This record gives sequence, structure tokens and C-alpha cells, in this order.
Amino acid sequence: MTKGYEFYGAEVSYFSGKVRAYMRYKRIPFSEITPTRDIYRNVIMARVGWPVIPVVVTPEDETWQDSSEIIDNFEARFPEASIYPEGPRQKFAALMIEVWADEWLKLPAMHYRWTKNRDFAVKEFGRLSRPDLDEAGQRAVGEETAKPFAGALQFLGATPETGPAIEKSYEDLLGELDAHFAKHDFLFGTRPSIGDFSLYGPLYAHQYRDPASGEIMKRLAPHVVKWVQRMSKPPHPKGGEFLPHDEVPDTLVPVLARIMREYLPVLLKTAEALKAYVEAHPELISGKEPLPRALGTHEFTLEGTTGSRAIFTFDLWMLQRPLDFLATLRKEQRDAVISMLEKAGGERLADFPPYPRLTRRQFRLVVE
Repeated sequence: MTKGYEFYGAEVSYFSGKVRAYMRYKRIPFSEITPTRDIYRNVIMARVGWPVIPVVVTPEDETWQDSSEIIDNFEARFPEASIYPEGPRQKFAALMIEVWADEWLKLPAMHYRWTKNRDFAVKEFGRLSRPDLDEAGQRAVGEETAKPFAGALQFLGATPETGPAIEKSYEDLLGELDAHFAKHDFLFGTRPSIGDFSLYGPLYAHQYRDPASGEIMKRLAPHVVKWVQRMSKPPHPKGGEFLPHDEVPDTLVPVLARIMREYLPVLLKTAEALKAYVEAHPELISGKEPLPRALGTHEFTLEGTTGSRAIFTFDLWMLQRPLDFLATLRKEQRDAVISMLEKAGGERLADFPPYPRLTRRQFRLVVE
């Protein structure tokens, strides 16, 4: 297959970063196309039905959307140097980090962007959307484009009241990751995993590139900065190895414990809310109507601070990835994963309560 892939993405975009880094590591031929206003209208809206990036158009004119599906589609075509470890502990941890990085790390990413990097982001949005305008015109377009993004802070749970807790959690996380990347090139050895690519999305697009956040990362976590740079320009494309004997380094235990402490309670509440919502709306079981993006609100606790946030259904579609993998494991392998989870305080994942199974049809989330 010699013809390249069309990649509609932007440096400023969280999930574009995840997919772009993957394609670079795999040496997949692609051309990146800036999503201007015209591109959104004439290509993305026409193919997907709503304005979103990243989007990939294949040489066969297929349309792929959603970073996890894009990567899995590529893995089927380019299987060499799989980004999914074979060991049960490493693979489960990588998949769980993917869920957390994709969905939960939006909280610090959006908080820092719109409270500390707003002017930079507005300029970036305007420049990308309307490269034909002068600086003043781009600024006006950027302000308009920024409204729904900045307006999402409250739905994510990022408010003036929770801001200090978000910053403490994120900056402590930087310290944990810095200690890990001081000893390891990537999460599980010298080869990046799906967890690395997902983590790169927020840490590159929002926290490394945005100027105020970039200064924080450089000051607190120089080894994370070096990891970001390795992910941006992989030193060994399609190379590297996962650690032998399915080792999950001790340096990752604080990160896994943070996931279980902060995010697992949110996932449990979300599953409970989805189950109640589908029971109250049995017409959704046919899978013909898309699920709402959010189902009301619930409380969450971060660093001792309680806030309120929207209940996002997409988190549970993502959670099916590690849970489905766990369900395939034989006893010895399952026990190894559960032992790892117990060490991190996440044993509830092993018996996560059932909830309606979700799938995506026509780029929308539905009940399967």
C-alpha cells in the first residue's frame, strides 16, 4: 500500500497528538491537513456529520474517526511492532492508562489551557481556522471558536473552587511520571504502548505546547519533557521492546494508584447512572438512537475537594476495552492482573458492576 493517508488534525488538538505520534512511530505514510473552517464544512461535516478531529481518510476513501478506533484500524494494517503488550499485566495497565489519559486528563488539560494559556489558545484557534485573515480577524474568529471549549470547564468539573485541587493533582502526577521516565524510556520499556500514545495527547498538545503549562512541565518534570520529545520524534520507529516477564515497574504504581483513587469512583458512578438511564429509556436498546453525551451531573472528589461534573457516557465505551481484555484471561493471568490492581487499590475493577454494553455506529455512541 503506497498511497498515503489523509490526516485531518492540529497540533493544538489533544487527540490529534495521540494519533500523529502513533503514525510517526509506525512510519505510516500520511499527509496532515489543517482543519480550516472550509475543511470542517466541506470534508469533516460531510463525512462524519459533526465537527471533530482527528479524522483519517484512507486510500480506499474510508473515513475513520475516534483516536482509539483509528489506531486499532491501523494496527490491523500495520501489525509490525504492536503497541499492545502481550503480557496480561502490561496490556491491562496500558489499556487502563488509555481510558484515564483520554477521558480524565481532560480535566487538568482544559483547566490549564483556559485559565493559564487562554490568549495563546485563542490565537492558535484563529490561525488554524482562518489562515486567510489578518491578526485582528484571526483573533475575532479564535474568540468565537474558543467559546464552547472554554465553556466546557464547568461540565468537566473545573471551577475556581476545584482549580487548586486540579493543579495539585496534576503537578503531583508530573512528579510521579518524572520518577518513572528517569528510569524508563516509555511506560513499559523501550517501546511505546497504547498507554504512552494516549498520555501524550494531553501532555503534548495542552501541557507541553501551551506556554505557561510548558514552563511548569520544564520546571517540575524534565524527564517528562524528554519523554514528550521522544514521543514526538521516535528514536527507534517500529523498534524497542516491552519489559520482559510482563513487568510493570514499581515506578508506575503511584500513577496506577492515582487512577484508582481519582477516576475509578467516577467510573463506578457513571456505570450506575447509565444503567438507570437505559432502564428508564428502553427505546435506546434498539441501538438506533444515539446516547446523550452526558447524563446529568454527579459529585467527584479530588485532593480532598468535592466538585460537580457531567456524567460522560463515552468513558464507559472506553472502559470496555480493558474490561473486555480482562474477561479473556485464564485464571493465572487474571490473578496476576488482580494482584497488580490490589497493589494500586483498584480491585473494584476486577468485579466492575455490569452496565449496558455500548458501541459506535455512524460515529455516534449507542447501546449495543
